[in-house]
Amino acid sequence: MSSTELKNRNNSGQGYSDGSTQQDDKVELKKTITLFNGVCIIVGVIIGSGIFVSPKGVLEGAGSVGVAIIVWAGCGLLSLIGALCYAELGTTINRSGGDYAYILEAFGPCLAFLQLWVNLIIIRPTAQAIVALTFAYYALQPMFPSCDPPEASTRLLAALCISILTFVNIYSVRAATKIQDFFTVAKLLALLLLIITGAVMIGKGEHEYLVNAFEPMDGATPGVGSVSLAFYSGLFAYAGWNFLNFVTEELIDPYRNLPLAIYISIPIVTFVYVFTNIAYFTLVSPREMMLSNAVAVTFADKVYGVMAWMIPVFVSLSTFGGVNGLLFTSGRLFFVGAREGQLPKMMSMISTAHYTPMPAMLFTGGLSILMLISDDMYALINYMSFVQWLSVGMSICALLYLRYKEPNRERPIKFNIAIPITFLIAVIFLLIVPLFAAPTDTGMGLLFVLSGLPVYVVGVRWTHKPKAVQNFINSMTVLSQKVCLVVAEHEG
Repeated sequence: MSSTELKNRNNSGQGYSDGSTQQDDKVELKKTITLFNGVCIIVGVIIGSGIFVSPKGVLEGAGSVGVAIIVWAGCGLLSLIGALCYAELGTTINRSGGDYAYILEAFGPCLAFLQLWVNLIIIRPTAQAIVALTFAYYALQPMFPSCDPPEASTRLLAALCISILTFVNIYSVRAATKIQDFFTVAKLLALLLLIITGAVMIGKGEHEYLVNAFEPMDGATPGVGSVSLAFYSGLFAYAGWNFLNFVTEELIDPYRNLPLAIYISIPIVTFVYVFTNIAYFTLVSPREMMLSNAVAVTFADKVYGVMAWMIPVFVSLSTFGGVNGLLFTSGRLFFVGAREGQLPKMMSMISTAHYTPMPAMLFTGGLSILMLISDDMYALINYMSFVQWLSVGMSICALLYLRYKEPNRERPIKFNIAIPITFLIAVIFLLIVPLFAAPTDTGMGLLFVLSGLPVYVVGVRWTHKPKAVQNFINSMTVLSQKVCLVVAEHEG
């Protein structure tokens, strides 16, 4: 890259920050995310409640302790391969938005909008609502040791969690990243406590289930189909490894820090996941794990006694940080979609006081709170697993297509072609599995995707709307700007 190109990229806010007064005076998203912040975003989003609550999905498909541990490690390796592909994508297409930006660059606005659409109406707000509910449930559980917390209290606390974190994300990027840093470190310390406890138990001779690790639970050797489902469950627990790509433009020195954050984060998560499961199996039998809805609580009851209340607290801390990471990246996704003209212009506005995408944050936070009213959230998120892998597959196809179409394009990071091809084959397999294992859920997911086509035609492609409609939209945009004190990027 020439010095002129680098200078131009810096001035557009898409490259290195030179710290100049001129750049600081622009109304734009500032480069404030450090390498440590980036690692905490990836680790904090990946590690939610799953590793504390229920790794039984992997065990059920694996059929034995040994195979389950291999699956956890294999999922980490596969996630790392995928993350390497995203490191190339994120440094080649140096824009925020993740999958949306890459699909838009390679395949045009229609497919990109469909990806944006399902994230807008279901994936992001539903995921944020569910993680917030998990936070609320475990935060309240110590007060209700013998029964479930009241549903109304759980939903109210979840709404309060989303509201507080939305406000923080609007007020300051630095405050949001500090929250992410703190809660990521807290959850890692909690899991380290479990791992150390497991090591102590092994030292005391508590390793019955590990010695006979490959003994099938039901006496039958698991087949390829069931092990495939175990990988599917494990990879769901690793979801979030590509989330730093949604905030690339705010990352300091993205050409260095984006890939470095990935290289650091995925091995950390893999280590934690593998050794936490080993710790569980020192005291919790495979059958107990299959019957437990919160395996970390079952483990704590066996070893910590009166201090077992710590685990629900750790789960709530973990999920609180998870909600923050989801909100932070969701706001950027919708901001980029609006900046590309595929969402209302208002959502591409930036706060003149805080340099944050206030309208996009208010939208994603508000929609998440509305989702708390629904009783069908968990069904909705099941429909979307297939769609999420479809988005990843399209992004890898974009990488391969751009290599073919633009072979001379500047690529600060470029891996051997075997890496994206290998990962694409794995993604195709992950798309085929649910077609047979859960055809109804898969069909509903595709239906939600296709529902975006008429919205795209009317909202995006139909540019010559009646003047009355255009005037109404413009007047609402101006009113919203005055209320929120926001302007379009680079305006001042």
